[in-house]
Amino acid sequence: MLVNEVAKTLNIGPETVRFYTRIKLLQPQKNRFNGYREYDNKDIHRLKFILAARQLGFSVDDIQQILADADKKRSPCPGVRRLLAKRLQETELRFREMQQLRKKMKKALAQWKQMPDMEPTGQMICHLIEEFTVPFTTEEK
Repeated sequence: MLVNEVAKTLNIGPETVRFYTRIKLLQPQKNRFNGYREYDNKDIHRLKFILAARQLGFSVDDIQQILADADKKRSPCPGVRRLLAKRLQETELRFREMQQLRKKMKKALAQWKQMPDMEPTGQMICHLIEEFTVPFTTEEK
């Protein structure tokens, strides 16, 4: 299969196929007559795995390590469990940060509802932001 055929088969863009080929997670054979990359069923299976791993939050570096283990006939499962636990912890932290940001945004909109629009001056760009009153946390200082 050619790039566009693989993309159509997996319902993804051809640039996705090219990206994973460029970073060598996929290694299709080159047609010796026309130089086109030709993907086989092994490549399709590998790309499906990559896409599934990305949907679970694994990074490209994570996937490279998982595939390297699998290519060496070592079980990647212990590493996969460890990596997913790490990714979950990172996601939980980002989620809490986004919840805090959401609260600040709601507070800002509520505060700004009754405030007038003002032209910038030499001392002020947008008074809505500059006068916004939310105490900074230690992480923001």
